[in-house]
Amino acid sequence: MKAVELREMTMQELEIREEELTEELARLRIQLSIKRLDNPLQVRVARRELARVKTIMTEKTLGTGPKRAPAQEES
Repeated sequence: MKAVELREMTMQELEIREEELTEELARLRIQLSIKRLDNPLQVRVARRELARVKTIMTEKTLGTGPKRAPAQEES
């Protein structure tokens, strides 16, 4: 999921997504440790998405976010 899509979600939706990703990451780590994981890169993807969700939640909490430059009109 892209950061733009995450920024459109509410805090409650982000908290639910965070819980899902935490559980998924735990499952993937267990599977990786017992050599049952087909694609070990899934751990990296899940970890990065969890970090992305936590970052967006922090931005919303602090009231910060990406600064957008005003659109300039071309003449």
